Amino acid sequence: MDPYKFRPSSANNSPYFTANSGAPVWNNNNSLTVGHRGPILLEDYHLVEKLANFDRERIPERVVHARGASAKGFFEVTHDVSHLTCADFLRSPGVQTPVIVRFSTVIHERGSPETIRDPRGFAVKFYTREGNFDLVGNNFPVFFIRDGMKFPDMVHSLKPNPKSHIQENWRIMDFFSHHPESLHMFTFLFDDIGIPANYRHMEGSGVNTYTLINKAGKTYYVKFHWKPTCGVKSLLEDEAIKVGGANHSHATQDLYDSIASGNYPEWKLFIQTIDPADEDKFDFDPLDVTKTWPEDILPLQPVGRLVLNKNIDNFFAENEQLAFCPSIVVPGVHYSDDKLLQTRIFSYSDTQRHRLGPNYLQLPVNAPKCSHHNNHYDGFMNFMHRDEEVDYFPSRYDPVRHAERYPIPSNVLNGCREKQCIPKENNFKQPGERYRSMDPARQERFICRVVDALSDPRVTHEIRSIWISYWSQADKSLGMKVASRLNVRPTM
Repeated sequence: MDPYKFRPSSANNSPYFTANSGAPVWNNNNSLTVGHRGPILLEDYHLVEKLANFDRERIPERVVHARGASAKGFFEVTHDVSHLTCADFLRSPGVQTPVIVRFSTVIHERGSPETIRDPRGFAVKFYTREGNFDLVGNNFPVFFIRDGMKFPDMVHSLKPNPKSHIQENWRIMDFFSHHPESLHMFTFLFDDIGIPANYRHMEGSGVNTYTLINKAGKTYYVKFHWKPTCGVKSLLEDEAIKVGGANHSHATQDLYDSIASGNYPEWKLFIQTIDPADEDKFDFDPLDVTKTWPEDILPLQPVGRLVLNKNIDNFFAENEQLAFCPSIVVPGVHYSDDKLLQTRIFSYSDTQRHRLGPNYLQLPVNAPKCSHHNNHYDGFMNFMHRDEEVDYFPSRYDPVRHAERYPIPSNVLNGCREKQCIPKENNFKQPGERYRSMDPARQERFICRVVDALSDPRVTHEIRSIWISYWSQADKSLGMKVASRLNVRPTM
């Protein structure tokens, strides 16, 4: 059978990137925003088409974060932050909110081992009195790319080769050689913490910048950080091989056994905040997800504690059907113009509607614990009993009314329609600082991992030279050492 028989006609073929409709795409790197930072415009059809196609690539397994483990517990406020936010679940110390948490690896499939070098997901669903709040993050505080336009490409490069189904370094090094902003993430991924010992000894981060709003309407940019009370522990390569060889579900088992024995995992929640009026005072864009906020300038502020004290009752119902979406927030917490977060607001909910159906929020594990009223019904897998006759709003036959108004960010938006990168890229300063913060032995292990990735036989001289240039701009000695190991002359 001719494998090309059913391909679209190439009578009018061109070398240009195109949309599914065949229309040429002149910028496949940047989202369409109001001004150079955002917010993103829904009229960016290419972005929506790209993400919508990507979200539907796999069924029924998650496209990313397929391998995961969940547990239930509570979040307790320990410090007063009511001056920063009017969020009800943060209203005062002592307030407890039930939660479910899912930890995961990111790239590989549901049956993959938990000892691979990979970012880890750290997602928390708060069942608050005002609806659910999903804080969806990772164990690293930064990310590979800053614009969601590149998210499908990034994941494709990290996934196994579509021809051989083997993850290969040449594909990863090729893609990220076009994105120097990824350097900071690689200083985490190729560091010793790239393979957590288990989920209990792992930090978490909200990664994206959100916005807190207090009762007076004052806004603050915020980043969320989870710190394990039992400390951070990781596995070096030989340890990972030993642990993974004995049990490819070691992290899931460790979490389950610890809770079953009464050794409840606990994390402290800290936040960092920036007054939006001060955002231009930094040499980086505070909404750039490839950057961390320096703790010496923006100290960690304690908020509360997370305790996991109950194992899930059914893996499928409370892990596989568990769905997180950064779009799900509560009054007092809002989004920012962080380009990656703006994209995730659409993409995650769209993914869950595809993976679980349009009524996925009716599933017990995803449903809010407070009463909810709307006219969304029917569709696949709707199991809610409805006996009302009024399915429109407003109505004089239905007492449901609008909620009391709560504050949202009121900043004025202006700017031209643009597809551009942010002005303050500053891609090399923080990666260099992080490398120099490592002790010599840790630096050596980091260099070995970088060199190993660049030693793939299919990594070209050009790609190696680009990476050496990047690492040299981060730290001159680092670039020289990588170049020496690869027998490549540095250009810096």
